Amino acid sequence: MKLALFLLPGLFGWSAATASELRLGVIGCDTSHVPAFTELLNNPQAKGHIAGAKVIAAFKGGSKDIESSWSRVDGYAKTLQEKHAVRFYDNIEDMCRDVDAVLLESLDGRPHLAQARPVIKARKPLFIDKPMAGSLRDVIEIFRLAKEANVPVFSSSALRFAKQTQAARNGSTVGKIVYAETYGSCELEPHHPDLFWYGVHGVEALYTVLGRGCDTVQRGTTPDGKIEVRGVWSGGRQGIFREDKSFHGLARGDKGEVPAGSFEGYEPLVVEIIKFFQTRVAPVSTEETMEIFAFMEAADESKRQGGTPVKISDVLNKPR
Repeated sequence: MKLALFLLPGLFGWSAATASELRLGVIGCDTSHVPAFTELLNNPQAKGHIAGAKVIAAFKGGSKDIESSWSRVDGYAKTLQEKHAVRFYDNIEDMCRDVDAVLLESLDGRPHLAQARPVIKARKPLFIDKPMAGSLRDVIEIFRLAKEANVPVFSSSALRFAKQTQAARNGSTVGKIVYAETYGSCELEPHHPDLFWYGVHGVEALYTVLGRGCDTVQRGTTPDGKIEVRGVWSGGRQGIFREDKSFHGLARGDKGEVPAGSFEGYEPLVVEIIKFFQTRVAPVSTEETMEIFAFMEAADESKRQGGTPVKISDVLNKPR
């Protein structure tokens, strides 16, 4: 790890750092995750403060064709600059020279592949926030580039690391999980597949409980017209994601049933990100993340086919 520079908080826009702290760069300042993560890392007085790293650099980013991006990017960038003395860069390449690891936070998944390329080229550990990309094809390409360069990369929703959901994945007191259902918001964004924009969080929770091995995906609607996606896993396990106003759900094992799929704040995710940057070992496998995005693309394909089941293997093996 490179030695961090000792600089006064306002000097040249850098935050004060110690030699034992990782220096982090941020790509994209158009999501609330950016000020929230930075507050947890940079402010020792913050509730749930996480030591070991500081955000010292950022590339502003932003997407002109997504209102929730361009309308917020300046405000969040101002917070980072004025409250945390973060230095801003005109390009990602220059930023990467001054940091130890990178948080790719751009709200829009479409530019993630292009934004990940210089980070991977610079061989910096990379966390990519949701959605990991704007298509399964781009997700696969990011992982391919990272593997080729031997650069650690991972992506995850904060829902994965909620205590109840982790307990369900690890067996808890209910034994082997045979069924799970998760619920969550599923706002749509026209430039992304339906579930990528917000449904990804509930789908991630579903996969946290059931793991890999989904065979078929079927898209339908609930009696009140909301999105419902059913998956059949190997061995007959089943999982359902349903659109809802809040994040919740359950996991059923051969010994009982427990809650799963809740949101417990950003702290558990940020703890895992920093651990990942320190160890260079991803807490979520490449294969599981790719299957999550294949599940969501298969749901779109099922919708196009009128709700017929779609094999995930067909989606993953589709020529690109």
